[in-house]
Amino acid sequence: MSTPKISDAVAGGVVSTVEQTISRRRSEGGGALIGYLPVGFPTLTESIDAAVALVANGVDIIELGLPYSDPVMDGPVIQAATQQALANGFKLRHGFEAIRAITAQVDAPVLVMTYWNPVVQYGVERFADDLRAAGGAGLITPDLIPDEAGDWMEASIRTGLDRVFLAAPSSSDARLIQAIEASRGFVYTVSTMGTTGARAGVDAAARILVERLRAVGCTSACVGLGISTPEQVREILGYADGAIVGSALVKALTDGGVPAVARLALQLAAGAQDIRPASSPG
Repeated sequence: MSTPKISDAVAGGVVSTVEQTISRRRSEGGGALIGYLPVGFPTLTESIDAAVALVANGVDIIELGLPYSDPVMDGPVIQAATQQALANGFKLRHGFEAIRAITAQVDAPVLVMTYWNPVVQYGVERFADDLRAAGGAGLITPDLIPDEAGDWMEASIRTGLDRVFLAAPSSSDARLIQAIEASRGFVYTVSTMGTTGARAGVDAAARILVERLRAVGCTSACVGLGISTPEQVREILGYADGAIVGSALVKALTDGGVPAVARLALQLAAGAQDIRPASSPG
């Protein structure tokens, strides 16, 4: 059975601010910088302050991670942070509180990255309603495939929330098409196989995967996993629509608190500015 397709950027009467932001950044000659941080680390208040600092220093879209007890796709830096948040007493309601506090202070889309089990336990429809009420833009669901996303498709269409599904280098063309058709906002393009974590070099597989996605109709592909420097951001945005940075920002927060996150965000944002080649002398 084919996956429902939203042909434009409006669902449930709500325009996708994520798509608008990515389109605007591309039209400006740069690309979207997406920054990931977990809610509740090192404390709930500091995680809110850190997210606000991202936007204040040039990050375009926030990816807010919900701590989960079995983060199988996360690397050691993010795992340690989310486990500390859980040990500190993180509850799912704190995620909605954080989104509400962040969106009250900055004008930037906030996507929630979550494993699917907490959403099911909370109730899919209830989760969608509470996420929309808090000001959230949608969900990134790393362990949910479109085949099994019927309930989320219905809830997201009703509420106008974005759905970001993953495409990996191992995905068949049929799977890529399915991810494109099911996603609203962008397709999360996994740059390498394995868990998250900053790497010295972003795999060439990322470029090839974006090319494959383009070939089957993708208009918004953002690359994540392994990006940690302004140079890598600039490299990614040479062929993709957005660059997603996670572990490097979490490490900065771990080592130096909110000020360190702000400094790194500012540096990364420099790589997301005008990436068009300079015009040759006339």
